[in-house]
Amino acid sequence: MDFELSEERAEIRQTVRQLCAKFPDSYWRELDQKRAYPEEFLRTMLDSGWLGVLIPTEYGGKGMGMTEAAIIIEEISRSGGNAISCHAQIYNVAMLMRHASEEQKRRYLPRIAAGELRFLAFGLTEHNAGQNTTRLETSAVRDGDHYVVNGSKNWLSRIQHSDLLLLIARTTPFEQAARKTEGITAFLVELPVEGIHVTPVPLMMNIETNEVTFDDVRIPASSMVGEEGKAFRYILDGVNGDRIAAASAAIGDARWFVDKARDYANERVVFDQPIGKNQAVQFPIARAYANTEAASLMRFKAATLYDAGRPCGPESNMAKLFASEASWGAAEAAMSTYGGYAFAASRDIERKFRETRLFLNAPGSNNLILSYLGQHVLGMPRSF
Repeated sequence: MDFELSEERAEIRQTVRQLCAKFPDSYWRELDQKRAYPEEFLRTMLDSGWLGVLIPTEYGGKGMGMTEAAIIIEEISRSGGNAISCHAQIYNVAMLMRHASEEQKRRYLPRIAAGELRFLAFGLTEHNAGQNTTRLETSAVRDGDHYVVNGSKNWLSRIQHSDLLLLIARTTPFEQAARKTEGITAFLVELPVEGIHVTPVPLMMNIETNEVTFDDVRIPASSMVGEEGKAFRYILDGVNGDRIAAASAAIGDARWFVDKARDYANERVVFDQPIGKNQAVQFPIARAYANTEAASLMRFKAATLYDAGRPCGPESNMAKLFASEASWGAAEAAMSTYGGYAFAASRDIERKFRETRLFLNAPGSNNLILSYLGQHVLGMPRSF
């Protein structure tokens, strides 16, 4: 089954590819060296409307699905860019589409679709909870027509560049909740707001993230998304979309590495022949290509199920698992193919090598994905 190449989807890929071509490797290399945010690129993507791909046309969006979103995100990475700089503008919308009130949709979605509002920040992860979302400690306590938020988040990326924050907090303490998954609530917070303190965290790659504390932050009760205490299941919807988005970014990276390695293997002549003639060079690149194509199929299967409103947890997790491993394998093949030149900043291999390593750990480490598959898909005992 061809999950992608309808005429319309091929046209989307080509259109986004042309937009990304305005921002060559040199653009991203300079940003990496300066640790600067890709403002110009983000503005171009916002103005193009493609970051509103999931928003229905009645709210000014493209009215398409996760399959089209996957193509867009992949193409950004495949161009040599860093899709993480903007892909949250796509997947954060998914939770609003499924769980926000009609008033919230009409208030925010048209402006997000038009690129007027940047919806780039998602506040979920905390130090003490890690990926055990039920143990979140950030609290939101009702006070009249407001909630008062206290606590902290880590790995909260892009908040300095965002107008909206999707915040997850406990409205019922863990010890008082009827079930451990109850008492977790989602809020759509307009930024800036008094009481939020941001501390940037330098990383090995140019991906902006932060430690964020909330000190008596007052937000309107109307900012709550869906029902109070019911956001754990909303998060699962968001997680599946996030996994598909991450898989697509990793697949784009993998194809960039394969293309770079293939081209260099054909051009580089040593001992009077192209190095690609040697099986030790050729076979890792060919394997990386095969693994990437297989990961892409799983990614499109997950996206197709997501768009149909069907359960896609196993497929979304497997897509992220396969895509991250395919991209890392392709990165290794490119590093080996380029030899010493792989470490030269001017070739961009080392930059993308650092960037794509993230996907083995996040969103959701691959070991936790295997644990999920073992327990919830294969029916084996819980491993932790």
